[in-house]
Amino acid sequence: MTKFMKFFQKEIKLQPYPRGFHLITEEVYAEFPEISGIEVGQLQVFIKHTSASLTINENADPTVRKDFESHMNILVPENAPYYIHTYEGTDDMPAHIKASLMGASIQIPITKGKLNLGTWQGIYLCEHRNYGGSRKLVLTAFGS
Repeated sequence: MTKFMKFFQKEIKLQPYPRGFHLITEEVYAEFPEISGIEVGQLQVFIKHTSASLTINENADPTVRKDFESHMNILVPENAPYYIHTYEGTDDMPAHIKASLMGASIQIPITKGKLNLGTWQGIYLCEHRNYGGSRKLVLTAFGS
């Protein structure tokens, strides 16, 4: 029996989140039920912004997300004297650097209609601005 490839794509708009690292796995599921129609495949999540990013990490202990924020602020400090791009605020250039370090997209296997994440894994929105506003994601799922 030949299985046909399915392709689904949707752009979603997240609610505004405060600066920090936020679990959005359930929002992705809620906004993109097409995942359940794929037996074997992939989900790509892409963020359409340069001052926020995505990653996969701990989904149970919220202190992990707080530690991510603390460490990123040490790694990429605000008010560095060598920043030239400062006209959008002291958090802007550091947000661009953090977004590049963390990444603009993630890919997750789909198995039997569900994201094949590890037991303790979840999708993070990494909001690097103090007032980033709502963020847009492009979700692309494909498989058979």
